[in-house]
Amino acid sequence: MKQKKIILGLVGPIASGKGTIAAYLEKQHHASTYRFSTIMRDVLIRLHLPLNRQNLQDISTILRQNFGEDLFARIIAENVIKDKNEIITVDGIRRLADIEYLQKIPEFKLINIIADPEIRYQRLIQRSENQDDGQISYARFLTDHEREADAEIPRVMQQAKLSISNNGTLDRLYEQVERILRID
Repeated sequence: MKQKKIILGLVGPIASGKGTIAAYLEKQHHASTYRFSTIMRDVLIRLHLPLNRQNLQDISTILRQNFGEDLFARIIAENVIKDKNEIITVDGIRRLADIEYLQKIPEFKLINIIADPEIRYQRLIQRSENQDDGQISYARFLTDHEREADAEIPRVMQQAKLSISNNGTLDRLYEQVERILRID
């Protein structure tokens, strides 16, 4: 019997654990992952520009202003619909426009990822995903949440019917993910 498709959309502030959950699902369940930032990273690499938070935000704004607020949402939703995997993760949802098309897919579940700011800051510094992450101050980290790219996250989080608290251990995080996978 074929398993029902599960599409998990992850929304949460910077370094809340979205990428960790996506990586876990890839490893443990062979899930596909689509990240909104992949498109922007691809453009920056092609343009030979540094992969830092400012450039990612700038390219996102430029592309959305010129091709529509829902540009990335349309691309991600189309990829998700065509994907044959049973479990699909959409990482980095930040705007209401990002979920517009995904919410029309019956198997889509939007999940809030919650973690305390101090914990998220330490994770950001340790992971250094972007070139400038290792040098960011705590004050700047907090003000980055108010920038255009992240300002709408709290409104999107309010749309989620499911939540994961990521203030504890990885085992606790993974337990919550497994529980969500069992929800019909």
